[in-house]
Amino acid sequence: MLFNRYRRGLFITAFLAAPVTLYLVYVISPYIQAFYIAMTDWRGVTATPTFIGLENFGRLLGDETFWKAVTHNAGLLVLLPLFTIVIALFFAFLLNVGGGGRAVGGIRGSKFYRVVFFFPQVLAVAVVAVLFQQVFRPDGSGMLNAPLMALGARPIGFLSDPNVAFWSVLGVMVWQAVGFYVVLFSAGLASIPNDMFEAAQIDGAGRLSLFFRITLPLLWDTVQVAWVYLGIIALDVFAIVWVMTDQHGGPDWSTTVMAAEIYRNAFQYFRFGYASALGVVMFFFTVGFAILSLRLTRRERIEY
Repeated sequence: MLFNRYRRGLFITAFLAAPVTLYLVYVISPYIQAFYIAMTDWRGVTATPTFIGLENFGRLLGDETFWKAVTHNAGLLVLLPLFTIVIALFFAFLLNVGGGGRAVGGIRGSKFYRVVFFFPQVLAVAVVAVLFQQVFRPDGSGMLNAPLMALGARPIGFLSDPNVAFWSVLGVMVWQAVGFYVVLFSAGLASIPNDMFEAAQIDGAGRLSLFFRITLPLLWDTVQVAWVYLGIIALDVFAIVWVMTDQHGGPDWSTTVMAAEIYRNAFQYFRFGYASALGVVMFFFTVGFAILSLRLTRRERIEY
């Protein structure tokens, strides 16, 4: 008995050794190196960087651009999950439950709409950024400004006005993300028995009651996961900002984010130690957000 248990443990250890080793080498080791580099003045060219302790983190506190980036990430952290989940839940409910008539079912053509909503997900982020550069053009060739100018209105500087640029970036991120979460929530709705919706309808429940009393409670675990994923995307956003906006975070740093400042400091200013300090801060922001979100949104699982 003891020998069989030992053999089973040895068998499991042998299979786990390779993935654990790879994880330590390619995930944990780079984290440790980044933490060390963050406490040096390394500029990417010397073999032996000078250890300066927490000096880089002290500089962060007085860096105005860093605080602008943190503010923009915080705004995306709240607004991106909120807008995306609300819109995706609305469309998923329409496509699966909210169709007309007394029978429970989606609207006509729901399968086609799922493909349409999901289409932005198959586009590379850089492609989306270049596409919306053209959509937001401030002249008569811009898809949004051309009708305004034809009506005699002044064009809107979607990417050139500091008061509008952030909201333009947010809109593009929501547009790209919604389709995936429509499909995700639709899969969750498909697992809910129709009998529950039909019984509620017999009891006189309307579409709003079906959504708030049945759909949302039973999809809560999926919504929780979606919130965490979208929060991580909001903290880790880079390509949209770097490719789409003027000056890679402009105008006047009105759209810059922490990931853009990490890249700028590392590969334009060659301040790898300072960039690593930014990366360490972003790492703890991301981990802290995930832990906090999972704890605050935890609730009893509803069985059906």
